Amino acid sequence: MTKEINKEILADFRKNLNQDATNNVLKNSVAQVGIFKTAQNIEAKSKLNPTFNIEVPTGKVSNQKRSGRCWLFSALTNLRTEFAMKYNMKDFELSQNYLSFWDRLEKANYFYQNIIETADLPVSDRKVNLLFTYPNGDGGQWQYAADLINKYGIIPAYAMPETNASDNTSEFNAVLKKMLRKNGIELRQMVTDNSKDIDKRVEEMLSEVYKLCVYSFGQPPVKFELSLRNDDDKMIEESSITPKEFLNKYFTMKLDDYVNIMNSPQKSKEYNQVYTIETDGNIVGGVTEKYLNLPIERLEELSIEQLKANDTVWFGNDVLNQSQRNQGLLFGDLYQFDKLFGTDMKLAKGDALDYRQSEVSHAMVLTGVNLIDSKPNRWKVENSWGEANGEKGYFTADNAWFEDNIYEVVINKKFLTKEELAIFNREPVVLPAWDAMA
Repeated sequence: MTKEINKEILADFRKNLNQDATNNVLKNSVAQVGIFKTAQNIEAKSKLNPTFNIEVPTGKVSNQKRSGRCWLFSALTNLRTEFAMKYNMKDFELSQNYLSFWDRLEKANYFYQNIIETADLPVSDRKVNLLFTYPNGDGGQWQYAADLINKYGIIPAYAMPETNASDNTSEFNAVLKKMLRKNGIELRQMVTDNSKDIDKRVEEMLSEVYKLCVYSFGQPPVKFELSLRNDDDKMIEESSITPKEFLNKYFTMKLDDYVNIMNSPQKSKEYNQVYTIETDGNIVGGVTEKYLNLPIERLEELSIEQLKANDTVWFGNDVLNQSQRNQGLLFGDLYQFDKLFGTDMKLAKGDALDYRQSEVSHAMVLTGVNLIDSKPNRWKVENSWGEANGEKGYFTADNAWFEDNIYEVVINKKFLTKEELAIFNREPVVLPAWDAMA
């Protein structure tokens, strides 16, 4: 590498900048209000009218606060929406904290088992390195939530309310990761030493994690009193009920009927192919997370069909791209950086994944869509960031944002064609743990 920035090059830079008088105006604007405000397309809000001709009845949004549990909040939103319609209880909410407790305990066991299975690999191995870099965390997927709900059931929010530690998980995460990494090193050594006590030691380690979870999130109830008043002032009451009984008695939504449809237009992936990701999961013995890769237009069609059936749609997306949080705007051309700087920065969706410009960073729920001549032009999005953002917590996305930033939707199998369902039921191609869709 021999080319360096010298005085002559810098002189050319200054000359080129000063040739256009508008650069001085833009320089002043960026310096005073920032890049994003200067580049924001002011037409976005007028094009994101929060009115939709297909809409599922929903209530008050939830608030994940300073935690990364969007995937779990969104999955429970699907269930509580069904309950709210069935029992006429618009603002009913399920306990996210209850399932968060079990998620973190199950993830600890999942980590320990992965560490044992990879103990013969060097610490420098990419998979081992990834396991120790992310031994446990808030994040997750639809299948994580489905497995937790099927195993542990669900409870109303009042039966296990949020705590300071569940609302803000940074301290819990820091302590748990220290615990798991230390235990992981010990387990690797036990495998090397051919120890016969590994299972016993894992159980002891899990007992330590359980105690940390109880201190932080509270003790999950084995049974609880069900006492709810609906919008018609009628009571729903049971003196004692288990979380699994509550799920089976009051909810008809069968989570196993829903599958993950992916849009990943990378050169390394094919459409009409089913994939899974190595080491991706939270429960030992849980259902393998599978992704059927289809064109984005098919994700639109399936989402519309499901919304027409009065069923909301869980979806994974890159929420930080082309979004304005306070106003609840999700617009494909929201920030016009190319026009501001005169430089084309946009990457094709597949390239954005390959080169890490985009990622699946968030999960939300589609609750409505507006169709013109049977084609979508905007979508209603229920977020889990509280009522202070958007229209009381609801965001509006144009279809360009959908196509550029939505990577997966969870769809009931009944909406798939026979051919699509047959593909989904195949053995999946296994992607490495560090794949862009992980």
